[in-house]
Amino acid sequence: MTETAYQLGWYGCDLRTGGIIEDLRSIKPTGTLSRKLGDSTTLQLELALPGAPADWDGATAPGRSILVAVDTVTDTPIWAGAVITRGAGSTQTVQLGAMTLEGYLNGRYPGTQGYFGVDQASVITGLVTPALTDGPTIVIDAPPTGTTMTYQSDDGDDKTILSCLQEIMGMDGGPEWTIDVAWNAAHSGFQFFLRVRPKIGIQATSPTVFDFPGCVSGYTLSESFEAGKGATVVIARGEGEGSSRLTSTSHVATSLIAAGWPRWEYRYTPATGVTDPTQLEAHAAQTLALMQQGGQVWDIEAVGSRAPRLGRDWAIGDTIQLAVDTSPRHPQGVTQVARCWSWELDPSSDSVHPILVQED
Repeated sequence: MTETAYQLGWYGCDLRTGGIIEDLRSIKPTGTLSRKLGDSTTLQLELALPGAPADWDGATAPGRSILVAVDTVTDTPIWAGAVITRGAGSTQTVQLGAMTLEGYLNGRYPGTQGYFGVDQASVITGLVTPALTDGPTIVIDAPPTGTTMTYQSDDGDDKTILSCLQEIMGMDGGPEWTIDVAWNAAHSGFQFFLRVRPKIGIQATSPTVFDFPGCVSGYTLSESFEAGKGATVVIARGEGEGSSRLTSTSHVATSLIAAGWPRWEYRYTPATGVTDPTQLEAHAAQTLALMQQGGQVWDIEAVGSRAPRLGRDWAIGDTIQLAVDTSPRHPQGVTQVARCWSWELDPSSDSVHPILVQED
């Protein structure tokens, strides 16, 4: 497969409306663009003042503007980040720092809300809704998941919307979420979609293939049973001390232990203000499912101009197939299908990194 190397168009936009303020042709990232499922990422950029548009100041104002990167080959927006830092003075460049909109939710609070036997999507919709007041043009895309839950947030706990959503996503059977960017209908600006699904992305029976040798220049399988990454016994605890502390039952990987695995114990507090025993049990069950065989992450480094196209052929949450003919780690070859939990893109070096996590 032969593609055109990534060339990004950058737009400085109003954070509240998503409307384009300026086309920032003299801007370039000084790091890699990245996205992560259910979490925020950051990016450093540099704007050259010679050739900058008239209102570059308004287009890059911290707290009021958002930068959007568009793949000029496919005209697909692939990254957006609110400007949070800016530095300039006697030099001809402006240093910028931006954060994806998941991070904006870490500066908004849901207040006191209670949900009992309500669909997961409705719970997340309710928790996010306060951020729509005087906030970015976030459109909540949250069809029913078909799974009900009970959840309580208390304004006195000072938990942000981001921490609530991450807590829910971390529960056993919890829904996934992310914030995507797309052109608005008039092509004059951008909209931001907070999507909620049982699983984000497309879990295809015939997923997009990255091959080695081929479009993949290198890959690493990272396996870890370090503290916090591997366990065969998990207990989740609430806040407090001693016997009054809320505690889940012990969740045990009985089949692994019966097969000869050692007992590795992990105890943790999943979030502040957890007072519902059912929530603790869900956290413990989900954590055991993720940790019982340790962490297994496939970091694929592919040539951008030869690999399947980000935003067109694959996106965050999708299943991706890595097909290895032979390598020192896998001399007999290996075919691995796993989900893309994050990605990195460096247009300057023509490289794209899908990062796959084995979930079972």
